[in-house]
Amino acid sequence: MFLSRMRINLQSTLLVWIFYISIANCDVQISTHDIELTVGDQQHISLKISNYNEKEKQINLTIQHDDIVDVIPKTINIEKQNETFDILIKAIGAGHSNVYSTSPDLKDVYVRVTVNKEPALDTVSLVIGWIYFAAWSISFYPQIYINFRRKSVVGLNFDFLALNLIGFSLYSIFNIGLYFIDEIEEEYFARYPRGLNPVQLNDVFFAVHAAIATVVTIVQCFIYERDEQRVSITAKGIITVFAVFLSISTILVFCNVISWLDLLYYCSYVKLTITLIKYIPQAYMNYRRKSTVGWSIGNIFLDFTGGTLSILQMILNAFNYDDWISIFGDPTKFGLGLFSVVFDVFFILQHYVFYRHVEQI
Repeated sequence: MFLSRMRINLQSTLLVWIFYISIANCDVQISTHDIELTVGDQQHISLKISNYNEKEKQINLTIQHDDIVDVIPKTINIEKQNETFDILIKAIGAGHSNVYSTSPDLKDVYVRVTVNKEPALDTVSLVIGWIYFAAWSISFYPQIYINFRRKSVVGLNFDFLALNLIGFSLYSIFNIGLYFIDEIEEEYFARYPRGLNPVQLNDVFFAVHAAIATVVTIVQCFIYERDEQRVSITAKGIITVFAVFLSISTILVFCNVISWLDLLYYCSYVKLTITLIKYIPQAYMNYRRKSTVGWSIGNIFLDFTGGTLSILQMILNAFNYDDWISIFGDPTKFGLGLFSVVFDVFFILQHYVFYRHVEQI
C-alpha cells in the first residue's frame, strides 16, 4: 500500500514537472507592444510562437474597445510548434485601446493602440508641453531676482515657501522613485500590466529643480531683511499633520502592510493637497498689507502661462484622442491647473487693480 501511494505521488509529480517544462519552454514574441495610428490607418505586426505544447490550439484576441480598433484575424489557429503569424491592426476611431490574449499563459500577447484624429495636433501638443514646462521652470527666478535686488524678502509669505518646499520635495520623491528605482517600477507594472510609466525624465528634472529653487529662496530669507515674518502656527500644524501621516505610512511599509508604491502615491496626494492651499497665505498677506510689494508679478505671469497652456494641452489631447474622460472622469490634474490659474488671476488683480496705487519696488 505504501509503495503504491509512493508510485502515484511520483507519477503526479512527474506529470506536473513535465507540464511546467512545456509551459516554460513556450516562447512568445510580438514585434511591438505599442502602436500609434491615425484614424483610417492600419499596421501589420508579427506574432512568433516557439515550442508551443499547449492543449488549446487557438489564441483568441480580445479588443478592449472595438469602436476604436479592429484586428484581423481575431482567432489564431496553431498547427505547428513553431509559427509566425501576421496580425493587421486597423484604426477605426480615435482613442486608446488594448488588444490582448485572455489566456493566462500568454500574458505577453498584448498591444496598446493609440489612435489620433490629426497627427499635427500631436506636434502642437508637444510644443505646448515644452513651452509650459519652460514657463513653470523659469517662474521661480523673478522672485529670487526681486529678493536679490531689494535685499529684502518683506512681502513674501513664509507659509507659502514652507508648503512649496514640502510639496516639491514630495513630488521629487515620487518622480525619482517611479523613474529610477527598478523595484518600484516593477511594482507599478505588476499592478498595471499594460500601463505606461506616468513619469518622464522632464518630470524628474522639473520637480528637483523646483525644490532647489525654493531652497535658494528660503536661504535668501535668512540673509536679507525679513521684518517680523515667520512660518505661522497654522502652517506648522498642517505640516505636522502631513509629517505624521507620512511617518505612519513609512512604518506600514516596513511592516509590509503597504508597498513602496503606495507610499509614493501618498506623497503625491500630500503634494496635491499642498497645491490646493499653498496660495492662500500669500493672497491673504497681500490683502492684509493692501500691497503686493515683495511678491513677484513675473512669477505669477509665468505660472499663469504654464497653467493655461497645460489646460490647453489637456483639451487638445482629449479632442485628438476622443478621451474627454481624462478630464471629466479624473478631474484632479485639470482641477488643480484651473485652481492655480484662478489664483494667478486674483494675484494679477491685486497687483494691477486693487493695490495699483501702492509704489511697486
